[in-house]
Amino acid sequence: MNQLNQPLLRIRGVRKQYGSRLVLRSIDLDVAEHQVVCLIGGSGSGKSTLLRCVDLLEVVDDGTIHLGDSELTDPRLDPDTARRRIGIVFQAYNLFPHLSVLDNITLAPRRAHGVPRKRAEEEARELLSRFGLADKAKEHPDRLSGGQQQRAAIARALATRPELLLFDEITSALDPELVGEVLDVVEDLKQGGLTILMATHEMGFARHVADQVCFLENGVIVEQGSAQDVLTAPREQATQRFLARVLERS
Repeated sequence: MNQLNQPLLRIRGVRKQYGSRLVLRSIDLDVAEHQVVCLIGGSGSGKSTLLRCVDLLEVVDDGTIHLGDSELTDPRLDPDTARRRIGIVFQAYNLFPHLSVLDNITLAPRRAHGVPRKRAEEEARELLSRFGLADKAKEHPDRLSGGQQQRAAIARALATRPELLLFDEITSALDPELVGEVLDVVEDLKQGGLTILMATHEMGFARHVADQVCFLENGVIVEQGSAQDVLTAPREQATQRFLARVLERS
């Protein structure tokens, strides 16, 4: 259990470097339970790397990451055990093409959590129904639209009942007409009280759904605050320049 008023996710002084390239520079960030925190910033700003560090897909060079009472960056911690508490969805779906949608969703609960097949399939079908995919259970991913594949990927992430969900630009690979259906799913998850840390380029969605917004540039959180403050009245010139560029392209 978390201590009273302690954020679910606590990131302190996280640093990540690839060769001579410093990608994350002393990142500090708290994500409270049931909050949605959106990471915004240009390509190469460090958003995806930060998410991958939280999910232990990348080893941090310095700093600590805590999920509840556990330090995820403790080298003695089994990464697979830690990852069972976290769900992550990537922009490229990453569904297994040789498995049906149902088998994609039940794989982790059965293999990593020891859930019996019958129960895993019952729970997976409930998720598919919730996301409008009840009739796609036996289909393979290549028979689904991009929006349907992304919804299936979200269902797969939820199947292990994670404490924290990470979304990495989950709409960037979608055709514009499919973006809304995926963002509707994320909004439903927020209403259900899930804790979400997501990188996004959808500023309108971030304004609508985020409790906090963090603008990253060159591996640093330049500005963070409420969605209203950061996206409507940013204080920092770097944030203002970024939002002006985004507005020009929209």
